[in-house]
Amino acid sequence: MKELTLETRRLRLLPFIPEDTERFQLLNNDAFIRKFLWDDEKIDAITADEIMEQNLRYFEEDQFGLWEIKLSSNDETIGYAGLWHFFDGPQPQLIYALLEPHTHKGLATEAGRAIIAYAFETLGYNYLVAATDEPNIASQRVAMRLGMSFVSRRLENGRPTLFYQIDKTGKP
Repeated sequence: MKELTLETRRLRLLPFIPEDTERFQLLNNDAFIRKFLWDDEKIDAITADEIMEQNLRYFEEDQFGLWEIKLSSNDETIGYAGLWHFFDGPQPQLIYALLEPHTHKGLATEAGRAIIAYAFETLGYNYLVAATDEPNIASQRVAMRLGMSFVSRRLENGRPTLFYQIDKTGKP
């Protein structure tokens, strides 16, 4: 899956593989990341393994999934970004998560731009959606910096969730 590696000015995005299960679990059990992505619940090794197995299937069958975000300067893993199916949508949605020390530096936006470009240029998508918990203001700001616009608010799993969208022309 080396051909699916994405690079930006400061980042390398590498597809997670099943051997990355432990690192994926550690990232998601970080208090900052799990607060919104996992409703503040820790994930167990079985869940992490299932996600990594599904991730492999997504990459093999559909050429998308979750990419590990590494700093180009030192190869440090700082989070992940990608495309994943949520809420029974017709296509996967944009997802991004960074460890707190790496927030407020434009890195989530940089990773998100790489994923959006990949979705439009390689996968041929005409639009892309991102959802965020209503209290997650930082994630909403990233979506807006990516050129996404607010399209709806719904209750998902009993929680208010905001949906943002961008189309292939870069317009909401």
